[in-house]
Amino acid sequence: MKVTDCFSREEIQEFCQRSDFHAWLAFLINWGIIAFSFAIVAVWPNPLSVLLAIVLLGGRQLGLGVLMHECGHGSLFKTKALNQWMGKWIAAAPVFYRIDDYMKNHLEHHRKIGSEEDPDLHRYQRYPVSAVSLKRKAVRDITGKTTWNYFRIVFNANKILYLDNANKTRFSLRQLVKRFHAPITVNLILLTGLAVLGMPLLYLLWVVSYFSFYMFFSRIRNLAEHAAVPDLLNDDPLMNTRTTIPSWWERLTVAPNSVCYHLEHHLVPSVPKYRLAGFHRALIKRGVLDSADISIGYVQLVRKLIVAPT
Repeated sequence: MKVTDCFSREEIQEFCQRSDFHAWLAFLINWGIIAFSFAIVAVWPNPLSVLLAIVLLGGRQLGLGVLMHECGHGSLFKTKALNQWMGKWIAAAPVFYRIDDYMKNHLEHHRKIGSEEDPDLHRYQRYPVSAVSLKRKAVRDITGKTTWNYFRIVFNANKILYLDNANKTRFSLRQLVKRFHAPITVNLILLTGLAVLGMPLLYLLWVVSYFSFYMFFSRIRNLAEHAAVPDLLNDDPLMNTRTTIPSWWERLTVAPNSVCYHLEHHLVPSVPKYRLAGFHRALIKRGVLDSADISIGYVQLVRKLIVAPT
C-alpha cells in the first residue's frame, strides 16, 4: 500500500506545511532543557544532580542531531537559508557534526534503504544479537569507546589524521580548523558563556554526556528504526522501517523531537517533526499501518533486538 493510494496530493501537502513558530519552539525547548541541566548542577551540586544532568544532556545532544536532520531535509523552517544556518550552527555544530557531510550520507540512505547498497546497512543488518553482544555495545558507548572511534573515522575521512611519507600517523591542526571551524567556534562560545557565569567546569558535563549517554541513546534510536524489522532488504518502508511509541521519559532521552516516527518519515520525508504525530494518527485511521512494525516503548523494542534463548 502506498501513501498516495490513501491520501490526496492536497492532504499530503498539508502535512508537509512548515511553520517557523514550531521550528523556533523546537530549538527553544531543546536549548531550554540544556540550560536546565547545567542549572541543576550549579544550584544543587551532588552526584545525583550530576548524573541527571549528564543523562538529560545526552538526550538533548541527540535532540540537536535530530533538529540538524530536520534542517537538512529542509522541513523545519520555511526558508532554505534559515534551515541551513540553524542546522549548521545551532544544531550540528554543538555536537561536532558537519551537516553537509551528514546529509550526503543520509540522503543516500533514503535512496538505497531496503537494499544492500544502503550506506547505513552495517549498523543494523546483524540484528537480532545475543544479550551479551548488546550489553557489550552499550558498555562501549557509556565508557566513551564509541565516541573515540567516531572521531577516528571522522578525522581520517577529513584528513585531520593522515600518514606521512614515513608511514607515521600525523595530526593536522590546520585541517581540523578548516573542516570543523563551526563546531570549534560554537563549543568555545558555550565554554566561554559558562565561564562568564563563573562556572566553566560545567562544560565538562557536556563533554562527559557526549562521550557516554549521547552515543548510547543514538545507538538505541538507530536500532529502533531499522534493526530486526520484518524484511530489511525489502524496498517497502512498511517492511524495512519501524516506528516506536515512546513514554514521556523516553522522549527526554532516546526519542527527542518526534524521531520515534521513523516509518512515517520514510513514507514522506518532507513531513516536519511537529506534524509527524498527526501524520501517524492519520495513517492508522486509513489503515496504512495495519501491517507495520510498531513497538510500544523502547523496552519492548530492545527485546526485539535480542535473540530469544533456546
